[in-house]
Amino acid sequence: MSLVAVPFYQKRHKHFDQSYRNIQTKYLLDEYAAKKRASSQTSSQKSVTQKSSSQSESSQTAVGGATCRLCARRVAALEEDEQERRHRYQSLVASYGEAKRERFLSELAQLEEDVHLARTHARDKLDRYALQHVDRHGLQHAVDDRLAWERHSLEEELSRAPEILVQLRSHTIWERMSVKLCFTVQGFPTPVVQWYKDGSLICQAGEPGKYRIESKYGVHTLEINRADFDDTATYSAVATNVHGQASTNAAVVVRRFRGDEEPFHSVGLPIRLPLPSVIPYTHFDVQFLEKFGVTFRREGETLALKCTLLVTPDLKRVQPRAEWYRDDVLLKESQWTKMFFGEGQALLSFSHLNKDDEGLYTLRIVSRGGVSEHSAFLFVRDADPLVTGAPGAPMDLQCHDVNRDYVIVTWKPPNTTKESPVIGYFIDRCEVGTDSWVQCNDRPVKICKYPVTGLFEGRSYVFRVRAVNNAGVSRPSRVSEAVAALDPLDLKPLQAVHWEGDKKIVIYQEDLEGEVQFPGPPTNVHASEISRTYVVLSWDPPSPRGKEPLMYFIEKSVVGSGSWQRVNAQTAVRSPRYAVFDLAEGKPYVFRVLSANKHGLSDPSEITAPIQAQDTIVVPSAPGRVITSRNTRTSVVVQWEQPKHQEDLLGYYVDCCVAGSTVWEPCNHKPVGYKRFVVHGLTTGEQYIFRVKAVNAVGTSENSQESDVIKVQAALTVPSHPYGITLLNCDGHSMTLGWKVPKFSGGSAILGYYIDKREAHHRNWHEVNASPLQGRILTVEGLAEGSLYEFRIAASNLVGIGQPSDPSELFKCEAWTAPEPGPAYDLTFCEVRDTSLVLLWKAPVYSGSSPVSGYFVDYKEEDSGEWVTVNEATTAHRYLKVCDLHQGKTYIFRVRAVNASGVGKPSDTSEPVLVEARPGTKEISAGVDEEGNIYLSFDCQEMTDASHFTWCKSYEDVAGDERFKVETVGDHSKLYFKNLDKVDLGTYSVSVSDTDGVSSSFVLDAEELERLVALSNEIKNPTIPLKSELAYGIFDKGQVRFWLQAEHLSPDASYRFIINDREVSDSETHRIKCDKSTGLIEMVMDHFTIENEGTYTVQIHDGKAKNQSSLVLIGDAFKAVLEEAEFQRKEFLRKQGPHFAEYLHWDVTEDCEVRLVCKVRNRFEPEESETPILVTVETVRRQPRSDHTAGEAQGLGSGAGGTQTSRLVCGLCQQITGATKRRFKQVVYKIFI
Repeated sequence: MSLVAVPFYQKRHKHFDQSYRNIQTKYLLDEYAAKKRASSQTSSQKSVTQKSSSQSESSQTAVGGATCRLCARRVAALEEDEQERRHRYQSLVASYGEAKRERFLSELAQLEEDVHLARTHARDKLDRYALQHVDRHGLQHAVDDRLAWERHSLEEELSRAPEILVQLRSHTIWERMSVKLCFTVQGFPTPVVQWYKDGSLICQAGEPGKYRIESKYGVHTLEINRADFDDTATYSAVATNVHGQASTNAAVVVRRFRGDEEPFHSVGLPIRLPLPSVIPYTHFDVQFLEKFGVTFRREGETLALKCTLLVTPDLKRVQPRAEWYRDDVLLKESQWTKMFFGEGQALLSFSHLNKDDEGLYTLRIVSRGGVSEHSAFLFVRDADPLVTGAPGAPMDLQCHDVNRDYVIVTWKPPNTTKESPVIGYFIDRCEVGTDSWVQCNDRPVKICKYPVTGLFEGRSYVFRVRAVNNAGVSRPSRVSEAVAALDPLDLKPLQAVHWEGDKKIVIYQEDLEGEVQFPGPPTNVHASEISRTYVVLSWDPPSPRGKEPLMYFIEKSVVGSGSWQRVNAQTAVRSPRYAVFDLAEGKPYVFRVLSANKHGLSDPSEITAPIQAQDTIVVPSAPGRVITSRNTRTSVVVQWEQPKHQEDLLGYYVDCCVAGSTVWEPCNHKPVGYKRFVVHGLTTGEQYIFRVKAVNAVGTSENSQESDVIKVQAALTVPSHPYGITLLNCDGHSMTLGWKVPKFSGGSAILGYYIDKREAHHRNWHEVNASPLQGRILTVEGLAEGSLYEFRIAASNLVGIGQPSDPSELFKCEAWTAPEPGPAYDLTFCEVRDTSLVLLWKAPVYSGSSPVSGYFVDYKEEDSGEWVTVNEATTAHRYLKVCDLHQGKTYIFRVRAVNASGVGKPSDTSEPVLVEARPGTKEISAGVDEEGNIYLSFDCQEMTDASHFTWCKSYEDVAGDERFKVETVGDHSKLYFKNLDKVDLGTYSVSVSDTDGVSSSFVLDAEELERLVALSNEIKNPTIPLKSELAYGIFDKGQVRFWLQAEHLSPDASYRFIINDREVSDSETHRIKCDKSTGLIEMVMDHFTIENEGTYTVQIHDGKAKNQSSLVLIGDAFKAVLEEAEFQRKEFLRKQGPHFAEYLHWDVTEDCEVRLVCKVRNRFEPEESETPILVTVETVRRQPRSDHTAGEAQGLGSGAGGTQTSRLVCGLCQQITGATKRRFKQVVYKIFI
């Protein structure tokens, strides 16, 4: 179904809030008085007075439309109230204005009286002073006063305000040229002239040497020296004297040389802007000074697209017309966008960006002189979702088929490249004047179209949509334009009846039907829209319909059931359209409609044909082949074939992915309606893959096949022109010329050059070489001595021959005989940083009477007048690093060659260079590869097919040097050292051709060389790092363990144990194992004997890496290990039966009693069961220690494992008696037996 556009009255409708609707408004009366039926013919019982009132109502209808009697009375009452209010308001305004006028007149009269009084007092004082002056100085002064008065009168006769006799004239010049503005003015006294640039006063002292202002015999001049691009402006001259002022202005346009212009233009989109309907009658010359470029923003942000213009002539009251377009649609101001044009700029501002604002924006300046335009794309990506993984917001909401109680809302789906697919949408509505949003659907709708029902007649609404996927709900879309719930069919029954010549009476069609009480059945019942979830029924109102308000009831029936079900039993439908929901899927239905008024129901309408709820459109098929092509250094043109099934397409989404990656990114966030798209914002030199998917109201198609891999580079074009043509030598019959390479190669290697010549004052050019010249030095033969010649040069590449250069200066063909050398040439810059740069040049072709011995380098700021010599002594090199420059300043350089005869002619001045590091500047890095080779590395992502790396040592090309090897893959280049040695110390540099001066250098000093060599040796001869060296340990059983641990071992690592130069393997006597996950290697020897004395070694191999560790056990070191092993073995055997956990020992209590204690443990008992044995020995107090108190205590333990004893010799205890010994033994036996 083709959706009905918003009718005219919706566009002009004023949407008011709820408070406004609470009163009887003039709008509602005017809108509906013309729609309601005229009053019916009066019955015979009506009086003649009623007939006369009916006639008056008819006369009112002839003027303003047909109204009923009640409406006419209400209209008359309201009109009287309105007239009374208007009259009262006008009276108040008149009284207020009269009071204000009288107050002003009184104030003015008082002011005039005060001025007159002040003048009278001043005149009296002057008269008195004059009389006193005459009396004092006599007649002479009187004569002088008379002469002064006459002179003053003469000056008054000659005085006049400034008058411009000759106006300023506009100029268009090239950069670094001078321009002079002149005009003539007369006036008396002589006017004072001031010059302005774009409204700012020009100060000569502010920029010395830039401006020169002169005035002679009424002719005033402003000279601008060496104009640059920033001097493009409107210049004004204002002449002023005491009698007034006069002004004149003119435009100066400074154009850049072709070599400075970007030759790569964006591929235009297939959009045809409509021609302007009205063209300003004045001819304007419009030039864009500053332009807005491709812009990337996020939803919710603010933005201003701005262009600075130079409009000539600059008329205050007459201006060209500025028009803004998005894609091919003319924009108008709204609550989202504001426009401004004037004061030399055109501005389009956005207060709150949405994806609806994405598109190609075009500014058109329209005048009689033609159309000047500029275009650039605005990308608006999704704002951060409220829930992680939720889709982006829908966009481009539109309202269609607006009626009394429903409206169809459509939108476009979001791009879900990185999120899960959208499963449905929620639609919200809000009544104008409130902030309450109501969700219209309980379940998400799956297509981008929905009929919103339940609207109230006469009220205004706005709508928004939210998308839903498995992760959550998106942010709401931008709200739609407000629409009023009114039915356009209310205007259709109106008819115009001609009456008395040109007069017409507007009446309703039902007025001609006669007396009709019951309405007829509706006609033409059909399904205007069918989907899976609903069916929209439409019908024509009944005829005859009667004069009472109509309502409609819809009934449905499943085909074959024979029963009818009322669809809207609870709600009456007043519009002849209705959306039926809740239909069973897969079942056909038939429908009929009944009309009703207060008198009753009509007969049912004719039954519709069977209708089944289903999607009439399907998801489109995937687009066809995707083709990519180069555009600029940051953009690619993507084109594709349209899908085979393309029903009701809304557009296409384009995705991109870095080659080798699986992460896809959306390129556009709003569907594009054409089959070609320029993808911006790509990384120069990176490789990308693209795919496309089609979009309609049902959903998104499958992704197309992926495009071929494309590298982001500028499109191939012809090269720009060479420049810097220099005369290097002349012998009287020939000239040797040199020149610089073009600044832009066009993306392809330069194949050669073509040179043309001509004599001075000749118009025709003559080619010098028929075939392309490979080098950049040429000797032109066959010239006439003493003649003047000029030359031009064109470069060629794979695409073709570029534009020729500008003609060189005139060179005179005369022999060079000076003893000093000729000029150096081909001055180039590299490694431009914030405060330094490196200058390179080539030696003079003409060396003079002796060889060149050195060079001087001079520089100065671009607009300065004095040259500064960089080096006090000559340099023998053809390069020099210039330091201590000022960041952000622009400098020019020259080189002077020196020989034994003196300093030669300086070279041509270099082009200006801005001392400032480029953003993203990269430097050379030094490293060692996996094989231990030392290299210098440099990356450049700005390369083109014509670019190549040039490696130099001391700024001399190393190509062909056997000590180096250069490997370049794509945008990555390495310089390998075959055998790095001290002779390789020095400065290494690299430059990349056909770029914007990409270069870098690296100083290889002794310290760096030592570091790189050490790292190389470590890689060529790697070692396995060890956490611990080879060590030994002794177990409880007397076993000896040898072990070491490496930092890391791969699964392929191998090892060997060597004892006394003999490798041992895993066996019963030498149990060897290795845990490669932890790097632990160990060997256990169960019986360590005297034969095992010697050296133990472990050797490890892991790929190229290896390591070993040794342990020497000889002499005392071996004996200590052996004794420890035997002791541990014996201890183990001892502990196999009953044994002492603690040997016998003694202590003294507080009562001066001596206790003998030992702990006995059985092998099979836990440590907690150790039994202490106590023996108490009485101590002789207050007696000196004597020998007879000495004795020996012994503890005995026996069991199945054998018998052990513990003895303690004590000199403080008495001798243990035999009874005590027996008791002690009994205790022990009791414990173990």
